[in-house]
Amino acid sequence: MALPELQTLRYEAHDGIATITLHRPDKLNAFTTRMGDELIAAFDHTDADDAVRAVIVTGAGRAFCAGADLSGGGQTFDYAARAQAAQHEKKVGEVYRDGGGRVTLRIYRSLKPVIGAINGAAVGIGMTLQLPMDMRLASTEARFGFVFARRGITPEAASSWFLPRLVGMQTALEWCFTGRVFPAQEALARGLVRSLHAPHELLPAARALAREIAEHSAPVSVALTRQMLWRLAAAEHPMAAHRIDSRAIQARGASADAREGIGAFLDKRAPVYPDKVSSGMPEFFPWWDEPAFE
Repeated sequence: MALPELQTLRYEAHDGIATITLHRPDKLNAFTTRMGDELIAAFDHTDADDAVRAVIVTGAGRAFCAGADLSGGGQTFDYAARAQAAQHEKKVGEVYRDGGGRVTLRIYRSLKPVIGAINGAAVGIGMTLQLPMDMRLASTEARFGFVFARRGITPEAASSWFLPRLVGMQTALEWCFTGRVFPAQEALARGLVRSLHAPHELLPAARALAREIAEHSAPVSVALTRQMLWRLAAAEHPMAAHRIDSRAIQARGASADAREGIGAFLDKRAPVYPDKVSSGMPEFFPWWDEPAFE
């Protein structure tokens, strides 16, 4: 699957690692409808490319993403008014779909692990965009903020689902109620980010983590595991996980990957997994029925 021409992102892939860079540095990588569409296309591309084993998302310049592009003034979040100028706004019935939510739901569906390398300011959608990523590494210079209440709006991008699962309800409510911008050290202490790094060490650290996944783990197993953990964390009873675990271990246990993984371990050599995400997912996948937008 070929990528369309990118205007707001940069994309590169080497040694099994794709790097998606938000690239509007003169605007602090402010989010636009075009950027949202390009992010969705980029994740469609990484899912389809069996050579990609992990994805890193970062920002160009001194910001990760300084939120929505507010150049539209007071009508920035007035979807009906905005749609008069942009006929491609996504609408279901009488409701315009939140653009950030379209992107985070696409990241949620990713078959490749996603690592955020948060290099600078990350507020608004720049903050909520990170939440469906699997791990977030941050620069010591990064700043974070759920500033929605200070702009007269509410959290978006399905963050009301993601955020409490990551940091707990009390912290989620405090950050969203106050809308204050907080430092990277607080993000680490409260569990939002995995680790902090000096600015020049951030991308090398993210790439080292991505390489550990890409070089040692079976891609089909990683794709299954990612969806199992994200989706089953919200299940009402552990029996739901047991049902999927049983099907997954049966399918994977009979796979060529399992034979290779065990053989490589016994032979004390690096594994070469033959199964591909594009063609090797088990028959029961996907097992969920994703609810339609209402």
